[in-house]
Amino acid sequence: MRQVILIIVICIGLSGPVSAQSAEVTGTIDAQIEAFLDNDIDRAFSYASPGIRRVFKTPENFGAMVRGGFPMVWRPAEVQYLELRDVAGNLWQKVRITDAAGQVHVLDYQMVNLQGGWKINAVQILNVPEGTV
Repeated sequence: MRQVILIIVICIGLSGPVSAQSAEVTGTIDAQIEAFLDNDIDRAFSYASPGIRRVFKTPENFGAMVRGGFPMVWRPAEVQYLELRDVAGNLWQKVRITDAAGQVHVLDYQMVNLQGGWKINAVQILNVPEGTV
């Protein structure tokens, strides 16, 4: 009986940091989406990793890329967080986004934890078979 209780206590203790990490990751993504909805490209750009910032150089370039390549992120109707997972040492957050037309998209956000907090390092649109989302 003591072993069962110990295992439960250990599992509960281990889930705390993961839950906190997940909340911080989703908070960063939420904040960037909120910035897009507010048309605050400077703020949205601030949630991008230094590598992404180097590639796009300016918030305006970054905003144009998101508007053109990720319109579901620019103006989502609904955002739902799926699993957060480690893939080869990289943290990926899967996100289900419904766009304004009602179409469902699944995206994968690669996240990096820097001194200033979590940043978005990459986003990819996943191909999801019809009827599985």
